[in-house]
Amino acid sequence: MVFMNTLMDNLVGILTVLGIFAVVALPSLIGLAHERRVDRQLRAARAARPEADRPSRPQGFVTTTVTVQS
Repeated sequence: MVFMNTLMDNLVGILTVLGIFAVVALPSLIGLAHERRVDRQLRAARAARPEADRPSRPQGFVTTTVTVQS
């Protein structure tokens, strides 16, 4: 009988840890699935654009740094 109690205690402990892990990991997995869906939609939208609408060269960015001289 002691063996069965130990087995059940271990099983309950393992299930508790797995449950806590699922609760902690679930929001991250949902966010990852959402990001992948958005990425697929963006790729499909870019592929659907005609060639004439695309810029002929990549747009360059100019960055500046503002510092305060005192």
